[in-house]
Amino acid sequence: MAKLLISRDGQPEQQVQLSKERMTLGRHPRNDIVLSHPAISAEHAVIVTILDDSFLEDLHSTNGTFVNGHRIGKHFLQHQDAIKMAKFELAFVADGVRPLAAAQPVLAELSVLNGANAGKHVALTKPQTTLGRAGVQVVVIHRHLQFYTITHTEGELAPLLNGTTLDRQVAERLSDGDVIDLSGTQMTFRVA
Repeated sequence: MAKLLISRDGQPEQQVQLSKERMTLGRHPRNDIVLSHPAISAEHAVIVTILDDSFLEDLHSTNGTFVNGHRIGKHFLQHQDAIKMAKFELAFVADGVRPLAAAQPVLAELSVLNGANAGKHVALTKPQTTLGRAGVQVVVIHRHLQFYTITHTEGELAPLLNGTTLDRQVAERLSDGDVIDLSGTQMTFRVA
């Protein structure tokens, strides 16, 4: 099932599964996805999902809906499309985008969302990548053939995965679009 990763001013706010055929976005509380900001129209846009295809349509909003930097009327959403509405950034994450052959490895990267390194990307090409500061908070991302896992290995302060505390020494499987919070630095896990 496809989902939207919603951020405001670069700060992740929510993750919404596109669980209904028609989901409205807007400022008014009756919408399926409420985006509280004065520059968002009461009924700003709608996402219609038919089978595996999702379409975004602007509902004649005052300030418009943008996908990958272009104002749209109606747009066929594709994996990792960047949607902008006022102060909100929405990343469209499709499910089952890349059916992989058994021997083809999955490649991924981390995109830093905030702080001094915001906008930087870290390729996850090694068998394991260690992140954090020794003695404070350390995680290890392990690369497997078809997936990646993250493990909290060191430090009293637990890192967060999609807002949930990671248990120490327990490997959690990562999914495309997951947000990792390591001592306040937020990163999005992306399948390449």
